[in-house]
Amino acid sequence: DTPSVASRAYDAARDGFVIAGGAGIVVVEEYERAKARGARIYAEIVGYGANSDGYDMVAPSGEGAQRCMKIALAQAGGRTIDYLNPHGTSTPVGDLKEMEGVRAVFGDAMPAISSTKSLTGHSLGAAGAQEAIYTLLMMENGFMAESAHIETLDPAFEGMPILRERRDGAFTTAMSNSFGFGGTNGTLILSRADL
Repeated sequence: DTPSVASRAYDAARDGFVIAGGAGIVVVEEYERAKARGARIYAEIVGYGANSDGYDMVAPSGEGAQRCMKIALAQAGGRTIDYLNPHGTSTPVGDLKEMEGVRAVFGDAMPAISSTKSLTGHSLGAAGAQEAIYTLLMMENGFMAESAHIETLDPAFEGMPILRERRDGAFTTAMSNSFGFGGTNGTLILSRADL
C-alpha cells in the first residue's frame, strides 16, 4: 500500500518488492591490461560463481544459492568477506532461503549484510549490474548502506549481522549475490584493487 517503504527485506511483515527501472554497466577487463593503459580500477573480481538449480520458477530452494556462494569463495583465495550485498528481494521465501544459505556458508563468520533493493526497488534484469555498482561505490567511499524499512526484524534472522543503520568505515572485500527467476544464480566477490 505504501511503495516508498514496501521493499523491506528481512522485516517480519515483508510481502514482496517494488519494481524499479534503470540500467548499469560494469566494464570487466584483464587486470594487467587495465593497469597498463592507466584505467581507473574500482576493484578486482577475485571470485565468481554461477549455476542454476531449476527448483522452481519463482520459489528458490536455497541449495543453488549456497552452491553458488561456495563456488565464488573457492576462487577468492581465503579472503575474508567484509560485506554482503544479498539478492534480498523482500519476498518471504526468497529472503529466508538466501539467509539460510548465508548461515550455512559463513557459519559464525558472517559479513555485514544489507539489501540495497530496500533503497532502490528491484530492477529485475538490471539488478545484478546495479548492485555490483552500488557495492563498488560503497567500497570506494568507505560505508555500508543500511537495509532500510525494517520495522520488526523477522525472528528467522535474529543474530544475523543485518545492518539497520549506515555503517561508516573502510572495507576491502565484498560479495554481491544475484539469484534470478528459474533458479539462475550469480555471485561476485570484489576486492579493492588499490591495496
